[in-house]
Amino acid sequence: MQSFDYLDYPYSSQRMVSIANRGMVATSQPLAAQAGLDMLKQGGNAVDAAIATAAALTVVEPTSNGIGSDAFALVWTKGKLYGLNGSGPSPDSISIEKVRAKGYDDIPVHGWIPVTVPGAPGAWAELSDQFGKLPFKELLKPAIDYAENGYPVSPTLGRFWTKAYQKYKEELDGDEFKHWFHTFAPHGRPPQIGEVWKSTDHADTLRSIAETKAKSFYEGEIAEKISRFSTQYDGFLTKKDLETYRPEWVEPISVNYRGYDVWEIPPNGQGLVALMTLNMLKGFSFSEKESADTYHKQMEAMKLAFTDGQTYITDKKDMRHSTEQLLSDTYAQKRRNCIHDTALTPKPGQPPKGGTVYLATADQYGNMISFIQSNYMGFGSGLVVPGTGIALQNRGHNFSLNPSHDNALKGGKRTYHTIIPGFLTKNNIPIGPFGVMGGFMQPQGHVQVLVNMIDFKLNPQAALDAPRWQWRKGKEIAVESTFPSYIAEGLVRKGHDIQTELEKGEFGRGQIIWRDHETGTLYGGTESRTDGAISSY
Repeated sequence: MQSFDYLDYPYSSQRMVSIANRGMVATSQPLAAQAGLDMLKQGGNAVDAAIATAAALTVVEPTSNGIGSDAFALVWTKGKLYGLNGSGPSPDSISIEKVRAKGYDDIPVHGWIPVTVPGAPGAWAELSDQFGKLPFKELLKPAIDYAENGYPVSPTLGRFWTKAYQKYKEELDGDEFKHWFHTFAPHGRPPQIGEVWKSTDHADTLRSIAETKAKSFYEGEIAEKISRFSTQYDGFLTKKDLETYRPEWVEPISVNYRGYDVWEIPPNGQGLVALMTLNMLKGFSFSEKESADTYHKQMEAMKLAFTDGQTYITDKKDMRHSTEQLLSDTYAQKRRNCIHDTALTPKPGQPPKGGTVYLATADQYGNMISFIQSNYMGFGSGLVVPGTGIALQNRGHNFSLNPSHDNALKGGKRTYHTIIPGFLTKNNIPIGPFGVMGGFMQPQGHVQVLVNMIDFKLNPQAALDAPRWQWRKGKEIAVESTFPSYIAEGLVRKGHDIQTELEKGEFGRGQIIWRDHETGTLYGGTESRTDGAISSY
């Protein structure tokens, strides 16, 4: 097992690494983590715990995800890693021409145009069918209880809720958005920190999903309500789009980094960006963590990988370059050769021819799951289906209206997706799940926490607590206020445009579980930048 040298890392929060051996749930909300732990104590496995936690998160962290979300999962069970793509496609009838005819030059953020088929409920049911132990109905009971009886709003949640309300109050003025305000600002304002919020509509929808194993969402009464709402406001989403949706089991992709295999979901997810970055970085050796040169190489590799990702990643069937081409050692070397001592303005390479919640669970039987779901950009599209509590995602915003772009909009297509679960193995032995939520920060967070743990032997909690950076565009790099000033100054001398940000939410929120297979001990880290919690026993 990896030995962690930095048990008292200087930038660590007051939270210590969590240690247990029978079961662990790590996520961004204490109530959701407890829901997952309850399933483990009832005899369920890590998959049951993940589903219960995910369903609860739709209630206790609606600023980041909901029943109208997409989801992805990496599941270690029975000696193998399985991948589930629970992202939904665009409506079959949508097209670039139809969107332009409505007067748009780009995909809007809000309203019906960016709405894609929600995949999360189907992903829950599929995971339960394939690997769960407990009855599906049992798994959603905690979420239903939170929605029906309410819960007090936690600090970070309250802050993001207020920000979303203020933004929506300014930007959402159509009649179709009134249901969002009715649901999430029932007293004409967002709920305050410590105030109890509930949604009986949300509870009823979860109950229906639980009783039908999500069939009502895609084929029954809930599907009818979604379709009716779409038709009322000239949306493209239809009941047929919902009826034909199925989550897809996929083969995870990986690169080997310093002896560890790092696994991600293949495109349409952006996990490929993290892997391309690590593929470049493995050609360098880092003698010390806190040096401008160490950060510089990571930043340059990330810029190159991200630029390629945003150029080439889309629905797998529409990609011009395969995952194998983009992850080839030859291409990694070609891109690594672009990294010099000063900051570059990245351009796409030419490969050789050929708002989110994250959770991690582990049980005493060796099962582990890395799971992520999101509405995107906070509450998503700003649309809540009347009488359901369902906030619909706006994943379609990432599509391009340029017909020559790889990620060009067309009907029935999955868009470039930001949410990515990660998993780590060594010599085919599972080490554990990891993830950092937060839009385009996610692959950047994956690389940073992995380098912290693998190269510099930080324990999972310290790896998450360490100050982060985020590439935005060109030579522009944002750093946290806790980022060492002398390192920032060294990066400026190398040509980087360094900007210090005070808002912690800009830098992602992650969770990690690391299993020591010699002792069976689980080491857990949870995000100090949010209301994160680990429940274990």
